[in-house]
Amino acid sequence: MDLKDRELLEKVSKIDPEVKSLWDDHVIYEKKLQVLEAKPFLSPQEELDLKSLKKQKLDGKTRLVALLNKHKQTGV
Repeated sequence: MDLKDRELLEKVSKIDPEVKSLWDDHVIYEKKLQVLEAKPFLSPQEELDLKSLKKQKLDGKTRLVALLNKHKQTGV
């Protein structure tokens, strides 16, 4: 995300609870991914968790970007 998108995210998250929720989730997923990816070895369950977290993070980011684009078009 570039600087303009970050600025828009900060602005929009104050008025759109869905954007704020998606961003908060994104940050949580990122932290959990960092913990798992730092491990030298993952159990089969941890590998499944890693894949699931990556998918959730990507899905959330896709929705977040779509909402930000919508706000850009409406001039927020």
